[in-house]
Amino acid sequence: MDGISQEAFDRLQLIRSENIGPVTYRQLIKRFGSAARALEAIPDLAARGGGRSPRIANPKQIASELEAIHDIGAKLLFLDDPAYPVLLAELGNAPPVVIWKGRSELMERPIVAMVGARNASAAACRFAHNLAHNLTEAGVSVVSGLAKGIDTAAHQGSLAEATIAVIAGGLDVFYPPENEALQKKIAECGLLVAEQPPGTEPRARHFPYRNRIIAGLARGTVVIEAAPRSGSLITARLAAEAGRQVMAVPGSPLDPRSKGCNMLIREGATLIQSADDILELIRHFDDRAESSSRSRGKAPDPDSAMLSEGDHIDIESLERAPVTKLLSVTPVTVDELVRQTGLPPPSVQLALLELELAGRLTRHAGARVSLLK
Repeated sequence: MDGISQEAFDRLQLIRSENIGPVTYRQLIKRFGSAARALEAIPDLAARGGGRSPRIANPKQIASELEAIHDIGAKLLFLDDPAYPVLLAELGNAPPVVIWKGRSELMERPIVAMVGARNASAAACRFAHNLAHNLTEAGVSVVSGLAKGIDTAAHQGSLAEATIAVIAGGLDVFYPPENEALQKKIAECGLLVAEQPPGTEPRARHFPYRNRIIAGLARGTVVIEAAPRSGSLITARLAAEAGRQVMAVPGSPLDPRSKGCNMLIREGATLIQSADDILELIRHFDDRAESSSRSRGKAPDPDSAMLSEGDHIDIESLERAPVTKLLSVTPVTVDELVRQTGLPPPSVQLALLELELAGRLTRHAGARVSLLK
């Protein structure tokens, strides 16, 4: 455990435990004040939620992960660390910990996300390359997902100055395999970021989580060629939900790869033709970023209704029944549960926390929850 505090070790153990997602992690830390106390409380909370205690990550597993992180020359960054990106911390489901390798200072610059089709046209790739290059020349970091097509072109265009690649699996896993050389180069000249432990092979479920980090890091997301139901449009939607700029490069209506971008523009995304267009749009974030930097280390809390350590509720007599009765497999917002039950928000949040730890509840985007099928 050299070089890492006991609290950091405990926090990593907490987030690697079963049924502990980003929202649950944040709520547990706020409620109990430390990861160690949260870990101790989990079995009792799960029992109150009507289920078995979730599997707690084995300390040997955590020690092995820390050793692997050290071996590949990477480092951990926790949510409440002063160096944690302030815009990413604004997400309600911000990663409790990320693993990074390379030039972490690239997250200090204004960031723009660039995403698009894997089977992109040569013209679109050339445009993405030049756009990324021009943005970095203007002092902006470019973040993308290291996929084929537009992502690759964006990284190549920004590699000389400031490129950030968010990896779906572990930092030491090369995906797609043909981008192995590029991924290694980014580790040397740019910045690699991952949420998953080293050695994790990327699975389909990992890519939406990766996309939220891409959108969360950036002041705005630019889409260049995308099919109507593509992952690039998911990233754009996540950016919009986070209150960030959504931009799109128009294309021919005869090219299926342009349908997604043209649809975004029709729905209100800003049409982009040059780096200057992007720079003009993201300037309004300057004051916001400066204000956020003064409060670093205090991550915004999207669950302000959750119990703080100093709050007290007699959870033995907590009325869980009204909350459980209103839940179904159809997602509903937490605010709606508070409104319909008439219970104090902290009581509702605690009931949901217990159900989730018991393996009976799942969380969705937009602060929505549902019972597991």
